[in-house]
This record gives sequence, C-alpha cells and structure tokens, in this order.
Amino acid sequence: MRMLVTGGAGFIGANFVHLTARTRPDIEITVLDALTYAGNRASLEPVADRITFVHGDITDTALVDRLVADTDLVVHFAAESHNDNSLGDPWPFVHTNIVGTTTLLQAVRTHDVRYHHISTDEVYGDLELDDPARFTENTPYNPSSPYSSTKASSDLLVRAWTRSFGVRATISNCSNNYGPYQHVEKFIPRQITGVLTGVRPKLYGAGLNVRDWIHVEDHNTAVWTIIDKGALGQTYLIGADGEVDNRTVVETILELCGHDKSDFDFVTDRPGHDLRYAIDSTRLRTELGWTPRYSDFRSGLAATIDWYRDNESWWAPQKAATEAAYASAGERTL
Repeated sequence: MRMLVTGGAGFIGANFVHLTARTRPDIEITVLDALTYAGNRASLEPVADRITFVHGDITDTALVDRLVADTDLVVHFAAESHNDNSLGDPWPFVHTNIVGTTTLLQAVRTHDVRYHHISTDEVYGDLELDDPARFTENTPYNPSSPYSSTKASSDLLVRAWTRSFGVRATISNCSNNYGPYQHVEKFIPRQITGVLTGVRPKLYGAGLNVRDWIHVEDHNTAVWTIIDKGALGQTYLIGADGEVDNRTVVETILELCGHDKSDFDFVTDRPGHDLRYAIDSTRLRTELGWTPRYSDFRSGLAATIDWYRDNESWWAPQKAATEAAYASAGERTL
C-alpha cells in the first residue's frame, strides 16, 4: 500500500507516521507538510529512512493531484489547529482547513483514492460542567471559534463529497490529544516546558474548563482501526474517557515535576472559551473493537513529562518565541 499523510510533520501526524513505520513495514509512506511554525521536520528524523518527505501546501492543486494519483490512501491531518491563534487571525484557518480540504477531496475524487479525515470534538461546541451528556456522532455541530468553525466546515465538505461524488471516505472526531512532539504553544506541553525551565504555569479563568484527554498513541491506533474496519461514509468519535479540568491538569504536572501544586498563576480567560468537552466513543469500541492503551491519564502524563525532559533539544527553539507571543498578546489571544 502507498499512503499519503498530510501534516505528517505536525504533532498527531508525526506520531501517526511513527506508529505506521513501526507496525506496518509493507506501507510506503509519503508525508506532505508545509512546515509552518507548527510543523517540525525534526519530528520525523527517527523514521527518515522509511518515508518520502514532500515540502508543500495542501492548497497546491497540481502538487496534491500528482501525489494523490500515486497513492492508495490519504490520511488528512494537516490543519491550523490553535484556538487562540484563530482568534487573532482567522484567515490561515480558512485557507488550510477549508480550501486545503477541498483540494484534497477533488484529488481523491478524480483518482478514486480512499480518504480518511482527521477532525476534532470542538466542532460540537461545548457542554455544561454539570451536564451528564457526552458528544456522539449525532450531536449537532455548534462550533465556537474560527478554528472549530473551519474544522466543522471541512467535515461537512467530506460528507458532501461522499454523498454527491461517491468519495470513499471516513471521518474521525477526537478529543484533546497529549504526548510527544506537541508544539509548546499547546496547553499541556506549554505547562510542562514552563515548569522545566522555571516558568510558572498560566491558567485561563478559574481553571474549571474540562477537556477529555487522550494520548496521541491511542488516537492513532483508533485511526488505523477505522481505516481497516470502518464503514465508508461513517463518522467515528475517538475518546479515552479522560475528562479532567484544566486546574487539575496543571496541579498534576506540578506535582509530577516535584513542585507545589499551587505554584501557578491565573490569567484572564480567553473569549468564547468552551466549558467542557466529553466524547462517547461507543460506536468505535463496540462496532470496531478498539480500546485505549493509556486508560490512566496520570500515567500517560508522567510519560509525556519524561519525554519533554529528555528531548529539550526538540522543543527549546520554540519556547522563547511562544512565551514572547503570549506575553505580547496579554496571555489572551495568541
């Protein structure tokens, strides 16, 4: 099998490439990545001899068409994905998440190539903190930010191309990921690398916002389960029952790093900050037989801290610029 992975130098995409290279030696892997600030070629160094890397943009119609014509499967991770950035400048999110997805869909339609689309639970909006409900595949879309709105748009495009043109596609919407190779602008690696460099963690609002955390390795094993066993045209939600509020996450990081759990600062909440995400992954588990490996968030977080401690050379070049950008934006709308 020949596989094209878009955004394969980003956080989740790079981990997917690592998993595939390690467990599926028969697959020829091509990575297409624009290497924006969130893409890091160094994330692929451990598997450099197993992949073909193409530096390019998913909105480049001629390039995408050429690559898709020579592949059997497209797994589409490439996305602008940081909520705070989307509040500051929505246009890159429209360009990548909407125009880029349309470009890929046209190419897989032309060449009849199997397509899997990576999306987020944020397309569903949020839930009240005391609401027992969780998102399902039938939850109506209600995105809150330019980021989640453009991801919702990309999902709807996939559904339209599947229905109107017969594109062989599946969609997965996943909860918040954590693990190795995540950019230090994101919540968990920002707090970990801050503690490791003597910077006090910053916590939006009262820290009560709840996220449903999943280790990136579990996300990617679920993606392969969907590719192997999923029904074409279906959407599958990926989650590991890892609901934790942001304050508890920060306190746990501090504790695991040997600090007092109160050693953090509150900062002004960001606009439109979703309260709670929660995934019901029953369809994925019962119909396709997937289960997460990292069922205990604390142990997964400890392993993630160890990775950042051991790989400072990977994240250190990003750290100063990220903190400077947050500071200049008043900790609100980076």
